Amino acid sequence: MLNELLCLSVICHLIPPPPQDWNRTWHVGNPDLTQCFQNTVLVWVPCLYLWVCAPIYFLYLKSHDRGYICMTHLNRAKTAVGFLLWIVCWADVFYSFWERSQHDSGASSSTQAPVNLVSPTMLGITMLLATLLTQYERLKGVQSSGVMLNFWLVAVLCATVTFRSKIIQPLTVCVFRYTTFYIYYTLLLISLLLSALSDQPPLFSEASKDANPCPEIGASFLSRISFWWITGLIVTGYKRPLEQKDLWCLNSEDRSQRVVPQLVRRWNNECLKVKRPEEKTLYSPKKAPRGERKEGVPVEESEILIMKTPQKTREPSLFWALCLTFGPYFLISSLYKIIQDILMFVGPNILRLLIQFVNDSSAPSWQGYFYTALLFVCTCFQTLILQKYFHVCFVTGMRLRTAIVGAVYRKALVISNAARRTSTVGEIVNLMSVDAQRFMDLITYINMIWSAPLQVILALYFLWQNLGPSVLAGVAVMVLMVPINGVIAMKTKTYQVAQMKSKDNRIKLMNEVLNGIKVLKLYAWELAFKDKVSAIRESELRVLKKAAYLGAISTFTWVCAPFLVALSTFTVYVMIDERNVLDAQKAFVSLALFNILRFPLNMLPMVISSMVQASVSMKRLCVFLSHEELQEDSVERMAVAGCSDSISIEDGVFSWCRNDAPTLKRLSVRIPDGSLVAVVGHVGSGKSSLLSALLGEMEKLEGSVSVKGSVAYVPQQAWIQNATLKDNIVFGQERKESWYHRVVEACALLPDLEILPAGDGTEIGEKGVNLSGGQKQRVSLARAVYCDCAVYLLDDPLSAVDAHVGKHIFEKVVGPQGVLKDRTRVLVTHGLSFLPQADLILVMVEGEITERGSYLELMARDGAFAEFLRTYANKEQEDDESGDICYLHHHHHHQNHTSTSAVRTEGEVLGKKAKNAEVGRITEADKANTGRVKLSVFWEYMKAIGVVLSCVSIFLFFSHHFASLFSNYWLSLWTDDPVVNGTQPSREMRLGVYGALGASQGIAVFCYSISVSIGGILASRYLHQSMLYNVLRSPMSFFERTPSGNLVNRFSKETDTIDSIIPSIIKMFMGSMFNVVGSCVVILIATPLVAIIIPPLGILYFFVQRFYVASSRQLKRLESVSRSPVYTHFNETLLGASVIRAFGEQERFIRESDGRVDHNQKAYYPSIVANRWLAVRLEFVGNCIVMFAALFAVMARESLSPGIMGLSISYALQLTASLTWLVRMSSDLETNIVAVERVKEYEDTEKEADWRHDQSSLPPGWPTAGNIDIRGFGLRYREDQELAVRNITVAIHGGEKVGIVGRTGAGKSSLTLGLFRIIEACEGEIHIDGVNIATLGLHELRSRITIIPQDPVLFSGSLRMNLDPFDGYSDEEVWRALELSHLKSFVSGLPDKLNHECSEGGENLSLGQRQLVCLARALLRKTKILVLDEATAAVDLETDNLIQSTIRTQFDDCTVLTIAHRLNTIMDYTRLYMKTQTYLVLVLDKGEMAEFDSPSTLITKRGIFYKMAKDSGLV
Repeated sequence: MLNELLCLSVICHLIPPPPQDWNRTWHVGNPDLTQCFQNTVLVWVPCLYLWVCAPIYFLYLKSHDRGYICMTHLNRAKTAVGFLLWIVCWADVFYSFWERSQHDSGASSSTQAPVNLVSPTMLGITMLLATLLTQYERLKGVQSSGVMLNFWLVAVLCATVTFRSKIIQPLTVCVFRYTTFYIYYTLLLISLLLSALSDQPPLFSEASKDANPCPEIGASFLSRISFWWITGLIVTGYKRPLEQKDLWCLNSEDRSQRVVPQLVRRWNNECLKVKRPEEKTLYSPKKAPRGERKEGVPVEESEILIMKTPQKTREPSLFWALCLTFGPYFLISSLYKIIQDILMFVGPNILRLLIQFVNDSSAPSWQGYFYTALLFVCTCFQTLILQKYFHVCFVTGMRLRTAIVGAVYRKALVISNAARRTSTVGEIVNLMSVDAQRFMDLITYINMIWSAPLQVILALYFLWQNLGPSVLAGVAVMVLMVPINGVIAMKTKTYQVAQMKSKDNRIKLMNEVLNGIKVLKLYAWELAFKDKVSAIRESELRVLKKAAYLGAISTFTWVCAPFLVALSTFTVYVMIDERNVLDAQKAFVSLALFNILRFPLNMLPMVISSMVQASVSMKRLCVFLSHEELQEDSVERMAVAGCSDSISIEDGVFSWCRNDAPTLKRLSVRIPDGSLVAVVGHVGSGKSSLLSALLGEMEKLEGSVSVKGSVAYVPQQAWIQNATLKDNIVFGQERKESWYHRVVEACALLPDLEILPAGDGTEIGEKGVNLSGGQKQRVSLARAVYCDCAVYLLDDPLSAVDAHVGKHIFEKVVGPQGVLKDRTRVLVTHGLSFLPQADLILVMVEGEITERGSYLELMARDGAFAEFLRTYANKEQEDDESGDICYLHHHHHHQNHTSTSAVRTEGEVLGKKAKNAEVGRITEADKANTGRVKLSVFWEYMKAIGVVLSCVSIFLFFSHHFASLFSNYWLSLWTDDPVVNGTQPSREMRLGVYGALGASQGIAVFCYSISVSIGGILASRYLHQSMLYNVLRSPMSFFERTPSGNLVNRFSKETDTIDSIIPSIIKMFMGSMFNVVGSCVVILIATPLVAIIIPPLGILYFFVQRFYVASSRQLKRLESVSRSPVYTHFNETLLGASVIRAFGEQERFIRESDGRVDHNQKAYYPSIVANRWLAVRLEFVGNCIVMFAALFAVMARESLSPGIMGLSISYALQLTASLTWLVRMSSDLETNIVAVERVKEYEDTEKEADWRHDQSSLPPGWPTAGNIDIRGFGLRYREDQELAVRNITVAIHGGEKVGIVGRTGAGKSSLTLGLFRIIEACEGEIHIDGVNIATLGLHELRSRITIIPQDPVLFSGSLRMNLDPFDGYSDEEVWRALELSHLKSFVSGLPDKLNHECSEGGENLSLGQRQLVCLARALLRKTKILVLDEATAAVDLETDNLIQSTIRTQFDDCTVLTIAHRLNTIMDYTRLYMKTQTYLVLVLDKGEMAEFDSPSTLITKRGIFYKMAKDSGLV
């Protein structure tokens, strides 16, 4: 009794057991634990674990309810076993009571220890708690529990020790207790097995709604920690290339709809904190009671004054918003990291014990095996913890990216126009791609900020234990490294900012080039813009090169740091005292610690660099998200009680930017419900701005605006989505068939549907590439009409359509009898014929309404409006009579049919989609290549670097690792040197050679770092230049079928990968590969027996690696492919933001964007889990090598020197990390080299003919006369289509003026595209001045003929650059061209004159002004042949007149071809030219030449032209 109580008191007071117990436990050949220890500690540990975890776990379950699980066989079994365990424990308790009663009655002489009563009672209560927890888990929807599995595992491990003890001891104790223990142990094993299984999904869970739910949710705990649940996908990927349908739905907590609103809410809170003091000042005047209007004015003025002097406040913190959003989940990773950091130091300490064991021949053998097993278990546990840490980091990074992309998208929809000018499309795309990626990269390493110092402190602590104060020498070296790297980090940040700025400018310019590619080709300007992009790219690469030199210095310092620390420490250690002997234990335990030290020291520069990059990105994001938003309250949407006005503006003053001069001044207007209002005025008078003010797109400086009801808006330049025609019209509304048919008919779209290959199911390309200007405008109008709103704002929708179609649309849609007759319509127009039917006409001059009233009132006033009308009345009258041939043809064909027949035809046209849906597709989605990355891609990259430089880099890598290996081998020889009189005689020589080997390592590191970085930059330059050249050389058909998002993706994300990621991955891959080979060589030399194990483990390693790479590579491709649609949709949204806002469709577009981001993350998430799957398995292979190296060393301890054993195991400990890193880098290299593959793929696409021939036979000044001879000419758009133009033979003499007419689809535009060789001829030839244009280089041809296109395209840059990108003309010539194009007075009035900065797409000029800039380009080139493609559609009548007179005088001796979409244009030209020259008309019909002569002759002949003219009422 006394001994038992003594033992209990020892354990209760946590005093170590008496020394003689260690003789039983440790210093024997067959160890065992005392009975007391078994009955107390081993029983209480699992109980204590569960009682500590239970309250926390209970609270967690209470707050995370996933629905309940119905009672299943698994759950019944768990409950039954739990109750049985409870019964067994209580049986032990009752038996103890029975024994005690026997003792008290004197039946038994033995005394019972209290532990026999306490332990079973405690265990019984714990088993009951475990059973209840199992049931509570079921009610809360937990399918598999880690808490319970760990409890059963700890209980089984503790019971296993007792189980072994009971087997090896003779049966001297109670049979009943033995029996209950064996039953207890069996039940524990069953419980452990059951807890490893997963239960069925809970009822009503979110995952059950998904089509293809992620198996992670239902996976067991073991499956989750080992990432076994993804194995099915990896097996599928190994058997065949993965496809989109194989991917799972995202987990609900990773989806945009959950993640983005959290960040947006926290960011808005941050902004509110900053704005709160400011708002009091801003809005206090509004609290004043509204008096009369006169009294109200000074109040508003004072408000503006206060706005101009905002208080200085701190910036809102995006960092804090991100911390609040993602911090709680991310903190879990910090917990994992702490555990992993502590476990890292188990290895060196076990190594110390193993070397002691080898040196101590009296130690029992089992200790060596015990250390080996302990090393294996600890490394495996470390593996699982580390991979869970990485998983949490990567998932956080993924959510962070989702949130940032979502926040940027939402902001882009509400950003003000002034702010929009400062943030270009390219810059915003970079925020979504590059900057969001920077955050993802940082999240993986951010914990190193505290973890690296912790690892360093722990390493130095253990080194101090090993080597004493000598470690301070090493600390001094590390301290010296910090300021050097601090300076490098600061410089890197500067370079990072500069690089991102260049990248933004390059993407912005590329975006514009891709948007305006047709204009570049028509003007032969590709080379000018190629040089502009290349110049920006060169500045970007110069910065990259500087950063590469800095990176090389940084790599040199940090790779050499551990060696310098080791060298300085060993030097001081052996030099301060002769008796300090460097033995194997000191050297190799220190070396293992130095190797641990190497990781935080190597990671710190990467973390610092990542933090620098992320801080730059953070600043950029913060600036963008802080941009001014459109004033939500600038337009009051509420109906004013008792007011019949639909729109009212009172004393309105509006500007595009708060700090600019007002664009619209002193506006006061009231528009009654259901009225038709026409807004007229010259180009630039503020007509479009008035509509923007009503939409709330402008800054309201003074006054009030109210609009009653929903608004539909038709912009001047139609915004068309990359979707089917039907989707463009329906625009997310509910589909109503009869209303849809009525809208399509009213907007004159039926004839167009007949032409389109799949009717209204035809896919419309980006920006409506496969529609004409008129068709785009009609689709834009149909979208507005279909939405059936209260107020319609129509910005000149009739300018791009033919006059007769315009008349039809006015009558059927806009006019008093149209479908919108009961709606309020504000129509900006240049068409005077519609004005008499308007209820109210507003005349605008320089941003003010100068006259208002009905048509008759304004005519009666006889003011400026009446004068203007009289001037242009005759011209407009004819316009009114003329007609769109396409429409006439259709109308004439149908006029005798009944309405039933017409409806049936509509149905047939609309129904074409069912049959021809595939025919209607034109754009090609980004395709993912399949299978292994071809070796040719690696070879291409090597060639881009330079084969010699590649070989030099590999040699330098080899030199570095050979020197490193040899220095450690040298150290092992040093430690085995014999000790003579307490010292090692040759230590100076050993130290000198060790130092020399270290110096050679440093030189090799610096050289390979420089060579790889420079090689990467050379490759970047070559690959970008060749891609840019190949894209610009591609024909127009390529751009029509390739979404711009695909191309922008190549120029932004893929180029960034080639610039920054691939060179660093190559460095790490080469380093890892040489590390692995070196480690294997050392282990084989030390313990040749390992040769038996390495081949099978190597095969397993190779199989796992190939198994994984097949899936990983394909997932990377799928992720890359699904990224393009995110950017394409974003680009599209930015271009149509005002339309989206006007229709109130922001929510739908946000949902669409979120859907595309989630679709992209669907491929990204499995790829990060696959990485973890791989790491767990490979580290297990590495851990096996460590175990076998230690095991064979223990077995051969008699013949092995401590130095060689220390070297072998210290290298084996490194091998796990190196193996994992090698596979990760090899797969990263293979997945990232896909960027090279994708950049190179445009080499193989079709190309245009050569731009210039080396030996041009063209006479100087060609063409001198302007003769055009077309002989049997024909062309087609695609190989699978019929000829669009065929058998055209016509001769046009120099100086003749020719109008080209014909119905839609007759081939008018096709003929001009053939003339410019935008589409190459399939048959026949075109000769200009006797030269066959097919024999010329494209630039030789296109630079010598000129076109004024229908859509005026401008690029961001100076006005002068837009006129003359090659700087081929003097300023005088440019000013002369501006004067002739009637822009001189406008440009002279600009502050920067010719250097006036045009915004992206020329948005800061009106459409009419842009058209005049295109005229100025033509005047500057002044070639002998000019083509006009209905170039005056967007200008008012006065400007139209000016353009026509300029063309008539300046191109008097030139050949002018006019594509006339409107027949009246031909009649105008006939009138204008009849006094001086002949004017000829070329009539095309169904792609063939029908007639060619003067208009009067053609009318006399009574052919097709006569019929067209007659139908138009012109004859």
